[in-house]
Parts: sequence; structure tokens; C-alpha cells
Amino acid sequence: MSATTPHCGRGASAGRGSLRRVGHLLSANAGSAREIEWRGRRERSGIDKRPVPGDVAVGRLGLTGDVQVDTAHHGGPEQAVYAYAAEDLALWAERLERELLPGSFGENLTLSGVDVTEARIGERWRIGSVLLEIGDVRIPCLTFQTWLQEPTWVRRFTQEARPGAYLRVLEGGQLRAGDPVEVVETRDHDVTVGLMFRAVTTERALLPRLLVEPRVRHEALATAREYAASVPS
Repeated sequence: MSATTPHCGRGASAGRGSLRRVGHLLSANAGSAREIEWRGRRERSGIDKRPVPGDVAVGRLGLTGDVQVDTAHHGGPEQAVYAYAAEDLALWAERLERELLPGSFGENLTLSGVDVTEARIGERWRIGSVLLEIGDVRIPCLTFQTWLQEPTWVRRFTQEARPGAYLRVLEGGQLRAGDPVEVVETRDHDVTVGLMFRAVTTERALLPRLLVEPRVRHEALATAREYAASVPS
């Protein structure tokens, strides 16, 4: 079942109170800082995430024990938790002809049965006792490419437009593998994770459509406003 169907209600409180289970948490993943190197590029990164057994505490800045090295571009309240669909991970494993285990994309939450790409920006999920809100998308970088050691990875990932979602932590708590993913509030618009990703990467004409959702990450909203103001009416 898609994490975005059916449409429920209207406005900022659309779908509030109509809890729906759409899948489950396959794995919660955290990582420490380590050196990664490929083709002469060497850097320190926290992208190497590994499954964490048992209950995992989640606070305002993400999973306890998880490390972000490049804090100028990753982490913080707006990108506290990164979620990716196990089905999309399996698709990439087939295309790349390699094993991709949970956490391989640096995701904190590997979700099964959840169509993350079609989830709406602003949607709220309950996993365990943690309340999360979708506000941003993952933009691929050279660190991601270096980690996977795929020479055209940034371009391929961008073209595929299955970016995964960054989540804010509205209520901290605990979660663990096997917990259901429950949509506790959806949104009455079509600004999905996939649409937002295309808007900020390959199809900038879509940027004004982000303006209907105030829960879009602040920097992306500012970019959308600037673009909309520059387009002749």
C-alpha cells in the first residue's frame, strides 16, 4: 500500500486522527565516523550505517549513537532521520548487480512496504513511540558516490528520482525493527517526495508547487519563492 493513499481531509490537519499502517521498519541503522577512499578521494564520513538491534532511542537530532561528520550539509533538526524503502534498495541491488544491505545508502530507517517516493511532504508517521514528519529529500553528493564506488552514481541516482526522505523528529522516543509505520497525518496536495526531488534537481519549473506546503524544508521554500518571483506572470 502506498504511504500516500487515499486522500484524507483538507488543509494542514488533513488526515489527522485517521491512523493507517502502511508497512514496517525493517531496520534501524546508525554509524560512526570512518575514513572512506576511492579513486584518490579520501574523506571522513558517517555514511556507513549498520543495523542496531533492540530498542533504539531517537531524539530531536536523530538516532542515539549515530554520527554526522559533514554537519554543514547533513544532520540537524531538519534532516534528523533519513528513511529509504527496502524495495528501492532491492531495485538498486539488481541494477548494480551487488548486495545492498539495510543501511547501505546511509539511511537510518530501512522501511518495508512503504512507498517513500510517493509519500507527501508534510506527512507525519508514527514508528514505535517516535513521531516523524517528512520535510526534505536526499540530494546525492560525491561522498555517496565515493562510498558506493560507482563512477556515475550521482547522475544515476538523480535520474532515477527515488531519493528517500529526511524526517524531522516531532516527538522523541524509541523504535525497533519490526515496528509498524503508521501514517497519523497526511496532506491534501500532490507534493510528494519524488516531486520535490525533481523540483530541486532536474525540473526546476516544478519549484512553485512546493509553496503549497509550509512544512517543506526552509531552504527549499526560499528557493521556490525566489524562482516563482522570477517567472513572468
